Amino acid sequence: MPRSSAVQHTPFPAMAIVIMMMLMLGGCQLVASSSGLSPSTLAKEDPLQYAPPVTQGLDAEGLSLLIGAELAAQRGNYQRASQGYLKATQRYPAAELAERATFTARYSDSSQLLLDATQRWQALAPDATAPRRLLAAITLQQGQWIESLEQRLAIARTGEDTDLTALAEFAIAENGPLPDLLDRLRVYLTSPETDNLQSDPWVAAALLEMALGETRAAEASLESARQREDIGRSLWLATARLGLQTQDYTKARQAAREGLADDPQDVRFILLLAQTEIRLGNLTAAQQQTNQLLENHQGGDELRLALAELYLDEGYPQPAQQLLQPFIGQPQVPDRAYILLGEIARANQEIDNALLYFRQVSEGDDFIPARARAADMLIDNQRLIDARAFLRIERMAHDPYYNSLLMLEIQLLDEYGLTQEADRLLDRELARTPDDSTLLYQRAMRAWEAGDIEQMETDLKRLLANEPDNANALNALGYTLADENLDGRLDEAQRLIERAYELAPDDPAVLDSMGWVYYRQGDPQRALDWLERAFAVMPDQEIAAHLAEVLHELGRSEEARELIDRLIRQTSEHPAIDELLERLPNLAP
Repeated sequence: MPRSSAVQHTPFPAMAIVIMMMLMLGGCQLVASSSGLSPSTLAKEDPLQYAPPVTQGLDAEGLSLLIGAELAAQRGNYQRASQGYLKATQRYPAAELAERATFTARYSDSSQLLLDATQRWQALAPDATAPRRLLAAITLQQGQWIESLEQRLAIARTGEDTDLTALAEFAIAENGPLPDLLDRLRVYLTSPETDNLQSDPWVAAALLEMALGETRAAEASLESARQREDIGRSLWLATARLGLQTQDYTKARQAAREGLADDPQDVRFILLLAQTEIRLGNLTAAQQQTNQLLENHQGGDELRLALAELYLDEGYPQPAQQLLQPFIGQPQVPDRAYILLGEIARANQEIDNALLYFRQVSEGDDFIPARARAADMLIDNQRLIDARAFLRIERMAHDPYYNSLLMLEIQLLDEYGLTQEADRLLDRELARTPDDSTLLYQRAMRAWEAGDIEQMETDLKRLLANEPDNANALNALGYTLADENLDGRLDEAQRLIERAYELAPDDPAVLDSMGWVYYRQGDPQRALDWLERAFAVMPDQEIAAHLAEVLHELGRSEEARELIDRLIRQTSEHPAIDELLERLPNLAP
C-alpha cells in the first residue's frame, strides 16, 4: 500500500485519540477551584504552583507523547509514531494504544518494532486472536517455527480456524524443523482440549508425518481427521498425496475424485487425478480427462502449463508438448511455456531448439533461471565453449543482467571444477571495471573461501573507499577480523560492525557479528544478547554455532547441546556445527 494511502486511512484523527484516552483514563485533573487564590493572584503566579499532583488520566507529558505520536503518523513517520504509541502503553496500559502502535509499525521499516508492538498488544489483550494471528505471521517470517505454531494453537483453543495445514505445507517446502513441529503438535493432539476441534490439526500432523516418511502414522492421523464433522478439501488432498507416496494409486485416485467433486475448480485435485491415472498406466484415460477438464475448467493458461509440467515430470514429453501447442504463435507467450518447451526439446536431445526456446524467456524472474538451464544443458553435452559464448552474448544483449550472468558463468565453472578459470574471468572483468562494487564483493568472498584474508581485505577496503556506507562490506570485513581473532584488530572489527549496525540495525548477520566480536573480546555475557537476537530473526546453523559456543562459555552447556541437537535435526548439512563439535566434542548431543 502506498504510504499516502495509509495516511488517509488512519483510524483516528489526532484529537480523537486524545479525547478517547481522556475518557478511557478518567480525564485530566484540573486545578482545584477551592484553592483560595483570587484571579489576580493566579494571573501573577504559576497557575500550577498549588495544583495537586496528577495521579490518573493524562498529564502534560502523556498528552505530549500521544499528540506527538499521532502527528508523526499523519506526517508519514511511522516508526516514530509507533515508538510513541508503544511508549505510551507503559504509562497507560490500554490495548487500543498497543493496537495503534502495531498498525503504524506495519508501515515502518523495522521488523523488530513490529514484533515488539504486536507482543505488547497481545499482552494487553490476552484473549484477542488478532494480535496472535499477526504474531504467528511475524514469527514465521523470522523463522521461529515453533513460536508460530504455539500462537496458532492458542487460537485453535478458542475454536477459531488457524489453517495449521498451511503451516505444515510451508514448513515442508522451506525445510523447516519438521520433527520438532510434529512433536509439539502431537502433544497438543493428545490433550483433552482437542475433543471438539476440527480436522485441521490432524491433517497437519499427517502432512508432517508423510514428509518424514512415517506413512502408517499419517494414515492414523487421517483416520482421526475423518472422525470429525468438517471433512473437506484438505483431508482429501492429504489422502491423495499419501496414496501416491505409498503407491496405492487407486486410493489416491478416489480421494482426488472426492476432492474434485467437493470443489471442481481446485487445480490441485485436477493435477492429482491426472497423476494417478498416469501412475496407473492409463495414459490415454489421463489425456482424455485432461482435455475434458481443460474444456470445463476456468483455470486457463495456468492449468494448461501445470498439466504440461506434470506430464514432463512423469517422463511423458509428447503429451506435454501437445498441451503447449496452443501457445505457439500467440502474441504473448508465457515465459513458463518457453521454459517447458525448452525442457521438452532437451529431453528429445534437440539441443539447438531447446537453446532457442530458453533464449526467448523475457527479462524478469525467469530470465536468469532460463539462461542457467541453457548453459547447463550445453555443458552437459560437452559444449563448454558454446555455453560460455552463449553467456557472453547474453551479457552484451541484456545490460541490466550483466553481473548476474557473469556470476552465473563463474558458478558454472566452479561446479565443473574450473575454479582457476572462474577466478581469471572475475579478474578480467574487474580489470575492465575496477570500481564495480558487486564484483569487488564477490572476489572478496571468493578470497575468504580460499583462505586469502589479505586479498579479501584489499577488495573490501577498495569497495568501502567508493561506498563508505555499504553495510554488507562493513559487516563482512568486521566479522572476518573478529573471526580470525587477529592481534590488535578486534577494536577495529568492532568499529566496522557498529557502523554496519547503524546502517542495518535489523540485519541478523550484523547482529551475529556484534555478538561474535564481543565474544572475541572476552565478554560472552554481552555477546549472548546479540546472538540471541540474531538467532530469533534468522535461526541458521552458523548463528546457532556461535550461540552454542557462547552458552557453553557461560556454563550453560546443556542448553548449547539442546540447540545443537535441534539444528542437526533440522538440516542435512551443517558445516559450522560440525566445525564447532570438532573443537568442542563435549557439546555433541
